[in-house]
Parts: sequence; structure tokens; C-alpha cells
Amino acid sequence: MIKLTKFNSEANQKGEFVLNAEIIETIEETPDTVVTLTNGKKFIVDESMDDIVRRVVKYKRALSKQF
Repeated sequence: MIKLTKFNSEANQKGEFVLNAEIIETIEETPDTVVTLTNGKKFIVDESMDDIVRRVVKYKRALSKQF
């Protein structure tokens, strides 16, 4: 699971949410960052594509250390 921030969320409402990294299909910068899930749902987020990739790699490394 990785924590992301919804795009253009209000300052008093962070707009943070946790996403299951296993169901990410694509990440695009159009120039906004769009995360598309395997079910077709899309999220526009504040984080860059590179930042999301780093978070997913960190998450998967943490999982592999558990076993």
C-alpha cells in the first residue's frame, strides 16, 4: 500500500489516501499525474510519476523482506 495525495485537494483537507500498489496498471504524466488501476478507475494525484514508482518499489522490497 502506498500513500498518495489527490490533485488540487483543499489546504485544510489533505486529500490523502492509501492505494493498493498491486492494482496499478499505468502511471502517466499528462502533465498531471494520472494513475490508472486494473479495473479502469483513474486517480489524478499531486505526486510525480517518478515518486510513485519509487514508493511502489519501496513497498515491494518491504514485502519481499517479510518472506
